[in-house]
Amino acid sequence: MSGVFGDALMASRIQFAANITFHILFPALSIGLSWLLVYFRVRFARSGEAAWMDAYRFWVKVFALTFAIGVVTGVTMSFQFGTNWPGFMSTVGNIAGPLLAYEVLTAFFLEATFLGIMLFGMRRVGQGVHLLATVLVAVGTTLSAFWILALSSWMHTPAGFEMIDGMAYPVDWLAVIFTPSFPYRLSHMLLACMLATAFLVAGISAWRWRRGDRAGDVQAALGTAVRVAALLIPLQILIGDLHGLNTLEHQPAKVAAMEGLWETRRGAPAVLLALPDEATRSNRYEISIPGLASFYLGHSFDAEIRGLNDFRGEHPPVAPVFWAFRVMVGIGVLMLAVSWTAQWQLSRRGMLAPWLLRALALMTFSGWVALVAGWYVTEIGRQPWLVHGVLKTADAVTKVPPERVGLTLAMYLVLYAVLLAAFVLTLYHMARKAGESAEGKTMNPVADPFRAGGGQGAGHA
Repeated sequence: MSGVFGDALMASRIQFAANITFHILFPALSIGLSWLLVYFRVRFARSGEAAWMDAYRFWVKVFALTFAIGVVTGVTMSFQFGTNWPGFMSTVGNIAGPLLAYEVLTAFFLEATFLGIMLFGMRRVGQGVHLLATVLVAVGTTLSAFWILALSSWMHTPAGFEMIDGMAYPVDWLAVIFTPSFPYRLSHMLLACMLATAFLVAGISAWRWRRGDRAGDVQAALGTAVRVAALLIPLQILIGDLHGLNTLEHQPAKVAAMEGLWETRRGAPAVLLALPDEATRSNRYEISIPGLASFYLGHSFDAEIRGLNDFRGEHPPVAPVFWAFRVMVGIGVLMLAVSWTAQWQLSRRGMLAPWLLRALALMTFSGWVALVAGWYVTEIGRQPWLVHGVLKTADAVTKVPPERVGLTLAMYLVLYAVLLAAFVLTLYHMARKAGESAEGKTMNPVADPFRAGGGQGAGHA
């Protein structure tokens, strides 16, 4: 194992990356699904149309599944602070510990308290109480993201603290929480969660529709998800641009890696594709547009952009950040094209073409890929720092032999692969069973599922 991973630092980084990659998938869906469930519940309360409650009943089961997996994998994450990164808590535990505790005391307790009512109280409490429970669970999931992103943002742009005898102590909790990058990071992440959820819901609904399931809840969920995606993806692009400018101000080495820029220069090109080579500190097979990076980063074709050579020994590994950024942006552009085309078809024709239904089905998990790629840009881009300018990753790692870390990593990977496959198979099994239970029933299509006046036109898709 030590030959594969090199040392405890690399082994621990890979293990933490594997854990966070798997874990982040499920809280992201929990956040997005919780607010879609609020929407379904409100639509049912206002209209009384059964399709909205049917959509709620189906997707609340998916929410329960994602919530459960997210909680379990989150526990695993917390243990790694002690097992793999003891230097992290010993140095900045006075800040990280309370932020993690606030997440448990506010968000998790709120979710856990009202989740039972949300899942099992539909026939046991009044509609108003059940709707309130659904809203409070959604608020809880968002509060969880608030506290976790507060800690993550502090690690990137630390503020409101002082170092005493090698330990960080908070002196201004408002500054600790609301760091310069926090508003951009939180909004960008919440939008990513909503988009990942929108494409999951649209993809599963399109899959059910292509299998002949024309139930009203399928129409309701599909139309809602398409509209949410079409509305939020332009906003995500705008927030992403603002987040990038904020990162340029506070972490210019990360932006240089994202852009694949080695030399500081005016009129910096936008590198579309290349093979970054850290040995020669250059790009091979580069395809670029002259001056464009200076324009969108500095708002002038002549703006000076710092290159990686200004940060020798203090910049992240270039290739992973460079390619992860392009995966994220590429999928974002595809999301924009598909969601806007789908929304145009729904608004103009009241139906989706077969090829577009297939495209949505194929993009069911595209939001996951984009979200993970963006997380890699953020977290790998912080290297070699664990807390930027305060604590280097190498100074916080465990002294456990790398072969032991490698052994637990192998166990994690096998377990996570099985759990991920089980989740996907269960999701499609639930969708198939929902379609089978709808056969032979007279379904009342939701009013305005695809266009005003009913959903009959969608039957031609």
